Amino acid sequence: MSYSDIPRERIHALSQKPARDGRWILYWMQQSQRAEDNHALEYAVRQANDRKLPVLAVFALWASYPEANARHFTFLLEGLQETREALRKKGIPLLVMGGAPVEVVLRYSRSAALVVTDRGYLRHQRQWRRMVAEKAPCLVVEVESDAIVPVATAAEKAEYGAYTIRRKLWKQAGRFLLPLQSTPLHNPMNPCPDEGLDLNDPAALCRSLGIPGEETPPVSRFLRGGARQARERFRRFLTEGLPNYRAHHNQPQTEDVSTMSPYLHFGQVSPLRLALELAGVPPSENTEAFEEQLLVRRELAINHIWFQADYDSFAGLPSWAVQTLREHAGDAKEHRYSGCRLETAETHDPYWNAAMKEMRHTGFMHNYLRMYWGKKILEWSPAPEEAFETALFLNNKYFVDGRDANSFTGIGWLFGLHDRPWPARPVFGKVRSMTATGLERKCDMKAYLQRVEKKLSE
Repeated sequence: MSYSDIPRERIHALSQKPARDGRWILYWMQQSQRAEDNHALEYAVRQANDRKLPVLAVFALWASYPEANARHFTFLLEGLQETREALRKKGIPLLVMGGAPVEVVLRYSRSAALVVTDRGYLRHQRQWRRMVAEKAPCLVVEVESDAIVPVATAAEKAEYGAYTIRRKLWKQAGRFLLPLQSTPLHNPMNPCPDEGLDLNDPAALCRSLGIPGEETPPVSRFLRGGARQARERFRRFLTEGLPNYRAHHNQPQTEDVSTMSPYLHFGQVSPLRLALELAGVPPSENTEAFEEQLLVRRELAINHIWFQADYDSFAGLPSWAVQTLREHAGDAKEHRYSGCRLETAETHDPYWNAAMKEMRHTGFMHNYLRMYWGKKILEWSPAPEEAFETALFLNNKYFVDGRDANSFTGIGWLFGLHDRPWPARPVFGKVRSMTATGLERKCDMKAYLQRVEKKLSE
């Protein structure tokens, strides 16, 4: 069976144990929550065909997943409903089982000839895979499918910024921009060894699992999970949003953005698929601007959390940023707000309040406003360390795409990560600042307020 469209750099054996005789190839789905454009799934299918075995896919739904709430779980479950049906048509049952991921996977690895999984980049995701590889009775293979250029191939260390990783990524991207061929499974599984959780009513399932959601209800009327939604949104973006993307990507009063970040976060769409579809559009400054976000900025974020152990800590910021912020921690502040007042959008700033309300209500915010939103938290907090914690907490609680590489790196950027020192000013020191007058000069903020007000009334 050919594997030429799955470059070897995507494939990582996590243990030295051999594959063995077994009842199935186990595909542990966790990061790449999709049935198409999934290198890990495709690798599992081809291994199964080589061994004349079926594939059993397992997803562990852990109610205690770090910082996750009903908003996140609902979006996830909406996607898994669709993925389970798509896999069923391929002859692959997807068992969504409640419990800690390591325990769930090890249970089904006992009868597996081989365990195949996708790659996760966060600290706990990597730890889960190490633990499964250590305890599983057979070989565990990790196949990376959620970066265009595999993270360890793109660079050998944490990069200083976009300018240091850009050339490396573009130099290597060509050999990874390969369409992934879908291989039919020769031996469908029948019957399935278990039933798994009922996904038909995400709200009821969240309640039964005790997943918190009173403060963070689902946002399905604004953002609904699933590969189908991702495809439809991206194709609409290519025709309606992309023609204005270069001019409007920093204009929050417009909606000429792809909204792909939640779908990329949950692995419901492949970044490779987005890149290949974009390649079908005539090149322009708009395609170049979007490529910069999809490849350079997104994979710079993955690089950061992969190589920086303290990616979720103030201490993980560049030393110059930590030093300058601490030097200016005692500067006079015209406004100070507690975390509670920030969360309830009770500040003097109408633009910031609107952005916070949009986040709470829709689970999404234009990226340019995210930068302003976070810079103001730094300006209004008693200390930079507290500002970092507040910004990260609110980001991860309310954004559907919170709690991933872009989240941790985006918060870090607010405090100087992947940036350069600027002329010193009060509170910020040499860290870049943003002002309301700057917003008004560059954007139509009256139109932005009207747009948010309309959304809040829906």
